[in-house]
Amino acid sequence: MIDANPTAGPAADGRLGGGQPEGALVAGPLAVPLPRTAPDEHRTVTPRRLDEERPRRRPALSPSRAADFKQCPLLYRFRVVDRLPERRSPAQVRGIVVHAVLERLFGLPAPERLPDRAHGLLAEVVAELTPEDRALLDEADAARLVDGYFTMEDPTRLSPEACEVFLEAELDSGVALRGYVDRLDVDAAGELRIVDYKTGAAPRAVFEARALFQLKFYALVLLRGRGVLPRALRLMYLGDGESLGLRPGREELERFERTLVALWRAVQRAAPTGDFRPSPGRLCTWCSHQALCPAFGGTPPPYPGWPEDPPGDQDGKP
Repeated sequence: MIDANPTAGPAADGRLGGGQPEGALVAGPLAVPLPRTAPDEHRTVTPRRLDEERPRRRPALSPSRAADFKQCPLLYRFRVVDRLPERRSPAQVRGIVVHAVLERLFGLPAPERLPDRAHGLLAEVVAELTPEDRALLDEADAARLVDGYFTMEDPTRLSPEACEVFLEAELDSGVALRGYVDRLDVDAAGELRIVDYKTGAAPRAVFEARALFQLKFYALVLLRGRGVLPRALRLMYLGDGESLGLRPGREELERFERTLVALWRAVQRAAPTGDFRPSPGRLCTWCSHQALCPAFGGTPPPYPGWPEDPPGDQDGKP
């Protein structure tokens, strides 16, 4: 269900649909403490260069990599096993910038989380971009998205438990799950809400299930890794001010877990020999690897073998 003025989520005036003030979502007692990201004055916004050498670790499932495998197993191989460089798109740079602005905004004291201050943070983030990334960014568009955030909720009345948090868990089946969540809110009763920002527009109803895949993934990681069932999941689409929400139940997440286990088994069947096959579709237009794809007359590089954890490196972080 997509709602431009959600009755179950925060409205433009910073209040919940039932008349409960958004300020009620303050950090409360939680049975299992969550990691809180420490402020880092020297942290920069630009991610690791795509062509930079990175250690090969045992792969795990994340929302994006699971989506890759479902879309095209060969794309999954190129990104997870071969780790091939890819062209960065304007949309990717825009998302990186806007997420960095919102993360830094919540690092400020609550009374300072105002639109003018957010625009100042935007200028700081843009200044940290490489010249190549800056050339891809429409700064006015990024500013529009930052302004759009303030129409959806009032950050001065929120006290998140954590922002940009790395979460991981291992299922009883042995499947490792990892991912970053944009924001975790804990209310006065200790109940958890997962919030994720999207810089595009809300999907049509037919694609809602695909959009909620990511939030269910994070909810399952918290349930299995920390024993916490989130009260609510919320996707905030800054492009059009709409939200997509879900209140997950334990049985629903258990069914979702079986889906992830089946998907990982399919990955493992392909892993020993590298039998990750292409699955051509309309998204191929934006793929950086057409020259190496058999569907387009290309030849993949020799299969380097399935990555494993190097000795002494078992934390599994990407």
